[in-house]
Amino acid sequence: MILSIEKRNAVLKTMSQLVADKAETILAANKIDMDSYNGEDLAMGDRLKVDDAKIQGMIDSLDQLAALEDPVGVERFRFTHENGMQVYNRTASFGTIMIIYESRPDVTIEAGGIAFKSGNKILLKGGKESLNSNLAIVDLWHKALEANGVSTDWVAYLNYNRTETQAFLQNPTQRIDLIVPRGGERLIAFVKEHAECPVIVSGRGNNFVYVHPDADQQMALDIIVNAKTAKISACNAVDKVLIDKVLPNKADFENALLKRLREFNVEVLGDEGFVADHKCKAIENESVWSEEFLDYKIAIGNISGTEAAIEMINKYSGGHSATIATTKQEAADAFMAAVDCAAVYHNASTRFTDGFEFGLGGELAIGTDKLHQRGPIGLQHLVTNKWYVHGEGQIR
Repeated sequence: MILSIEKRNAVLKTMSQLVADKAETILAANKIDMDSYNGEDLAMGDRLKVDDAKIQGMIDSLDQLAALEDPVGVERFRFTHENGMQVYNRTASFGTIMIIYESRPDVTIEAGGIAFKSGNKILLKGGKESLNSNLAIVDLWHKALEANGVSTDWVAYLNYNRTETQAFLQNPTQRIDLIVPRGGERLIAFVKEHAECPVIVSGRGNNFVYVHPDADQQMALDIIVNAKTAKISACNAVDKVLIDKVLPNKADFENALLKRLREFNVEVLGDEGFVADHKCKAIENESVWSEEFLDYKIAIGNISGTEAAIEMINKYSGGHSATIATTKQEAADAFMAAVDCAAVYHNASTRFTDGFEFGLGGELAIGTDKLHQRGPIGLQHLVTNKWYVHGEGQIR
């Protein structure tokens, strides 16, 4: 039985207050995780760390979720049959959702909140590196649920190792309606191989910026540097830059870009033409263009026109995000229509591909497949649908 929207919102508001009140408890648990982490993966370490800003992000996400409309029971379609039957299609909760994720304690807030608000139970399977942080947050979820007279079964944590996780995926001890793996390609492949229910893939990034000949060059510089350096562990970070060969004052632009990237100690790789003009490491093989770096690393290449840029992005990107820097609306429109990514941008950083930034109250994941939902999967998307048919004895 689905809880009333008033009850769901009350739990979210209680959880928001608990996170604020118990911030030091979360930070202390996270310190244990950080102290135990070997630090060999820079991106994972960045995702693992909880600080005051991440705590505030958790609170903001819960508050935004509580303020959003109920996604359950929304009418999508109605039809009066010629025999008088009234036919309606309305949104409905999936039931039980399992999310398997690495490192990010903030997902324990976002995923739990989005699933709960959309009337779903959530099974959280975090990584061992964030166990203490996740358990501290789940304990607060249970306190919020209990304070509002709601069963703690709505938010459950599965403290399983890899073997136990595989066994659970293949033979779950309870019904699971949907699984979302949120992490690297190995995790996604593991879940798809063993799961016995539908899987939504939260894919990799490998995002592109194309600098068009009519770009505002200062704006393009700012976009590239922000998208690359603001958060290297994010799947919405930029890894590839394509600079049009006929960009005016191209050498000056490239020199300015290299200078700014090197201020952040970004390792720059270049294609044959770029390396010939600048002192940087060469892109060794074609596979680099498909690689998601999750590091202070970027690949820069020359490109001949918008069509060639579109073709290259569609060939190599992860289908996540891409942006064009240009003052020409016609070029932007053509780029955005033809690039096959979940989010396409004109004169803006790819770092905005995020559920909270898109007004969704966070995201369960960022889907790069075309089914069930593409891009940030938020509250409105964590529902299925069902048909309601009202008759008066009609038979066919």
